[in-house]
Amino acid sequence: MRQFLVIQTAFLGDVVLATAIVESLHKRFPDAAIDMLVRDGNQYILDNHPFLRNVLVWDKKKKKYQNLYGLLKTIRSRRYNSVINVQRYAATGFLTVFSGAKERIGFDKNPWSPFFSKKIPHLFSSEDRTIHEIERNQTLISDLAGTSPERPRLYPSSSDREKVIGLQKEPYICIAPASVWFTKQYPAEKWASFINGLQGRYMVYLTGAPSDRALNTSICRMIDLAYRVKDLSGEISMLSTVALMEGSRMNYVNDSAPMHFASAVNAPVTAIYCSTLPSFGYAPLSDERRIVESPIKLPCRPCGLHGKKACPEGHFRCAMEIMDIQLLQALA
Repeated sequence: MRQFLVIQTAFLGDVVLATAIVESLHKRFPDAAIDMLVRDGNQYILDNHPFLRNVLVWDKKKKKYQNLYGLLKTIRSRRYNSVINVQRYAATGFLTVFSGAKERIGFDKNPWSPFFSKKIPHLFSSEDRTIHEIERNQTLISDLAGTSPERPRLYPSSSDREKVIGLQKEPYICIAPASVWFTKQYPAEKWASFINGLQGRYMVYLTGAPSDRALNTSICRMIDLAYRVKDLSGEISMLSTVALMEGSRMNYVNDSAPMHFASAVNAPVTAIYCSTLPSFGYAPLSDERRIVESPIKLPCRPCGLHGKKACPEGHFRCAMEIMDIQLLQALA
């Protein structure tokens, strides 16, 4: 039996997008055993995945390098035929090179890439062509599974779905207000203004992790019809959140992991881009998808490939210039 290991220990959204590789490998090798390595905390989004045999976890916060060597021992004992490394950082390159696998595939920007058996160019989008992350990742396995990527997929269980049934008795929308980066996060007062503009037509669920509760609470305090808004941050699991998003009239998200949650169950999504651009290659993939961004062309946007902790110009116009009507039009 052929055995694959897919390595993606970056952020949660990156893990979701990397499930497209799992889908492609399973389609080409339906009897193969596929494992995935993620950072601690991200493994729960892969619960119930029918095509994953095991999920390996690297705890980067406690005894990082001791845990890394422990992982290497585990990986070598599994005797994988192929290790596919989606990341470009040294630690995962080290695991790939010393995995014992005959086929060691990764991007050329990884410091350990000279020792990979297959070194694939890591291409960013250009003015001529937008390369989506799932297309970029598919190049790693093009010799194995062709050049056309599958969509990323998540698999909420029946239990995950049962936990949100009571929330689905009337039309609703989901909003994921938070982001790891300030300049990717639509401001709380702007979210509140949009929700007030709904005039109670929909029940509104604010989603997120326990760490997002303060942000969600601040939004709720600015809502006119507070009884039509419920903060679910930390109240339901990630996969229950995915199940809730799947039945939502619309899901409003930043350029962050919940956008990819929606893509992974083909849920309707409106993605708000502040400092970043959809052309970077991380845009939503759902059939019903909308992009919202500043209607005014700003010379300072984008201010980088990733989000920042603060607006370099001090005005955050890329977010503040967005109008409520742009969000409301997604429900028209």
